[in-house]
Formats: sequence, structure tokens, C-alpha cells
Amino acid sequence: MFEEVEKIKKAYFEDAKKVKTSDDVEKLRIKYLGRKGAVSSAFTMMEEVPNDKKPMLGKALNQLKTELENHFATLQQEFKASLNKRETIDLTLPGRKPNTGRKHPIAQVEDEIKTIFKGLGFVVEDGPEIENDFYNFEALNIPKSHPARDMQDTLYINDDIVLRTHTSPVQIRVMEKKQPPVRMIAPGRVYRRDTPDATHSPFFHQVEGLVVDKDISFADLKGVIEAFAHRMFGKDIKVRFRPSFFPFTEPSAEYDFNCVFCRGQGCRVCKQTGWIEISGAGMVHPNVFRAVGYDPEIYSGYAFGMGIDRIAMLKFDIDGIRTFFENDIRFLTQF
Repeated sequence: MFEEVEKIKKAYFEDAKKVKTSDDVEKLRIKYLGRKGAVSSAFTMMEEVPNDKKPMLGKALNQLKTELENHFATLQQEFKASLNKRETIDLTLPGRKPNTGRKHPIAQVEDEIKTIFKGLGFVVEDGPEIENDFYNFEALNIPKSHPARDMQDTLYINDDIVLRTHTSPVQIRVMEKKQPPVRMIAPGRVYRRDTPDATHSPFFHQVEGLVVDKDISFADLKGVIEAFAHRMFGKDIKVRFRPSFFPFTEPSAEYDFNCVFCRGQGCRVCKQTGWIEISGAGMVHPNVFRAVGYDPEIYSGYAFGMGIDRIAMLKFDIDGIRTFFENDIRFLTQF
């Protein structure tokens, strides 16, 4: 019986030398000092020895248990200390560059658009993304029966409240509060009922501009759009205007830039035409002036719009609008 006690002790110390991980420490405890471990099992030998031998065996077992518990506690502390030991810092090594956030490419382009138009004398204005029917449609010469409402693919909250389909309502709100001259842009998010694909999204970013004063002409509008195109894409970019229809401008036009990728030579992006459609523009309709209390006999003005997402796609050579909204870190860290 006493030989068995020595055998357990010897086996314990041999196993203790092999401990290398925290899992090994726990396994050692369970094997020898756990409820069903070797030491607890050894105490069952008391039942098998004569009564005159039990005091000596009991003393030997208690000594074994105490010795192993003391050794295990020391081993456990030493192991924890080795894990907590701090690394030596080599001050000669270069530092690690921290991960830093950066502006989304659309935000970068929006900031650049703001900077360009501020340089042209425009003021940046803002307005609510949830609008009522008057500001989003009626004040812009789009009454309830007007077929142009079907062009907007509107997301209605109720009969009179919508998610704005353009940032033109900001123009109405500014004109209600301010008398001419007005020279402003309104960038922001807009919403339309669209199926997402490479060039469409249920929400996107738009900037619209408005100038109102005496003796404003279409030539002023063309000059501003050309100045923007040159500052955004280079002085060799050309602009063309094509007749179109918008209920809040008359005359109305759509304007194109010659392709920023092939510089008008024809490529896959521009479908070999040499031109890329940007957006619409025109002279403000007299009915819009009347809705805000301006006298169309005294004042004239022009308005224009453009998609910020579209400008970003052209600037960064990106062929799918959904790429902007997928939050792929591999894409975002390129800008």
C-alpha cells in the first residue's frame, strides 16, 4: 500500500515536468487532485488495510495530498507569471501604422462639388428628406393630375407625405424665406421606387442648383455647367445641351459631358457615342416663381441637377452604383 503512495507521487512529478500549456495544468489537477483523481482514489485503500496499519497509511496519504497540492499551487502561479510576462519592446523597430477611417468616395465627391460651386459664388443649403406634397411636387409646377408624377417613382408615406424624389424642394423653401438674388446648391440623399441594378438604387445622392436674379439667361446656365465640368474633369471636357422637358423649367434641356474615359473618341462606357448623359437643367418656370411669391416679370433664373453617385462613378471609373453601398473594406480603402 505504501508503495502505491510513492508510485502516485513519482508519477505526479514526472507529469508536472511535461506541463506546457494552461490546458496541461488543468489536466494535471484533474488527474491527481480532482474528485476522482489518483489521490482521492488512494484513500479508498484504507478499507483494505488492517486497523493497526490505518493510522500510518492515513498519515502517508495526507502527506501526499498536502505535498501535491502545495506543489501544484506553486506550479500554477509560476505558469500564470510566465504568461503575464510583458514582451520586451524594441524601440528601434518602426511603429505600427494604426487603422484610420476615411471619407466614403461619394462624400469625397460631394465635398469637391461643394468646393467648386462655392468658388463660383454659390451657397450650400439643406432641407428635410421627408417632404410634403406641396414642396416636392405642387410648388414645382407638378399638380396632382400632372403626368410627370409618374416619372418620379415616388415612395409615399401617406397621401401627402413622401420621401423626397429630388432636392428641388430645398429651392422652394429657400425662395420662400429669401428675396432675390439667390445663388444656391442643395446636395443630399433622395429616394425613388427603383429596382437596384448597376445604375439604379432606391436611394441615391443628388445636387441641384438654383440662380435667381434680374436678367439671368440660358447663357449663364451654360457657362456655370461648363465651368463645373472643367474643374471636375479637366479643361478638355466639352458640354452639350439637348432639348427636353421638365415641368419646373421652360425651356428645359438635358446636358452631357464628352466621355471622361475616351475623351469623346468612343468607348464601351459611352456606347461609342463619345458622350455621357449627366442630368437636366433649364430656365425656372414662371409658375414656380408664382408659388413662392416672386414676380416672373421682374426676375428670371435657371436650375440644374446632377447625380453625385454618377459623378463619382465617372471620376473613379466605377461601373456599378451598388459598389458604393456594399461596405466592402477592400473597395473603400482605395479612396
